[in-house]
Amino acid sequence: MTSKDCCHDEDEKKETARRIIGGILTFIVIVLLVVFIIWVVLRPTKPRFILQDATIYAFNLTAPNILTATLQVTISSRNPNNRIGVYYERLDVYASYHNQQITLPTRLPFAYQGHKDITIWSPFLYGNSVPIAPYLGLSIQQDQNAGLVLINIKINGKVKWKVGTWVSGKYHFNANCPAYITFGNKGNINGFNIGSAAVKLQLSSACEVDVAV
Repeated sequence: MTSKDCCHDEDEKKETARRIIGGILTFIVIVLLVVFIIWVVLRPTKPRFILQDATIYAFNLTAPNILTATLQVTISSRNPNNRIGVYYERLDVYASYHNQQITLPTRLPFAYQGHKDITIWSPFLYGNSVPIAPYLGLSIQQDQNAGLVLINIKINGKVKWKVGTWVSGKYHFNANCPAYITFGNKGNINGFNIGSAAVKLQLSSACEVDVAV
């Protein structure tokens, strides 16, 4: 075999490799283009969350910067999409005050939401003797004296979209639901006592929802 033949064989191998790589890249581009077109046509809309009510069993400062909070919240979620289902892979719920977490996270059960479906959860949130920043303790005392405390019910986790048999990867999910807790004689007209130590507040508060890669 001459050197010319060897060079010819090497050129053929290089050309074959280029064709294989080019075919793979073309396939990937087509798949991504199809996914993008489906995404644009379907126009997925974020789920809508509402904090329906909150039952307050305890919300007490036992020291200048030690807070005990026990409550149960009712959260409803609606999938507004006509052609897209939603998998809630992992959602944790907790309460916060001025961006400081004041209860342990409670894991919501796995759920699949079909087109236009509604899901309702009623988790308990517990925060027993939680240390908070000293200035927050003073702020809570001032809010309680004024008769109104704003806490935020936050939901963090992962969701996936489902179109037909295709299921997307996981997306980061965050929701923030404001809850106004009333105290003393300035109580909320939508609140009523449950037993001797609990107060249930009807809230119907829309949550701010964010879904990101």
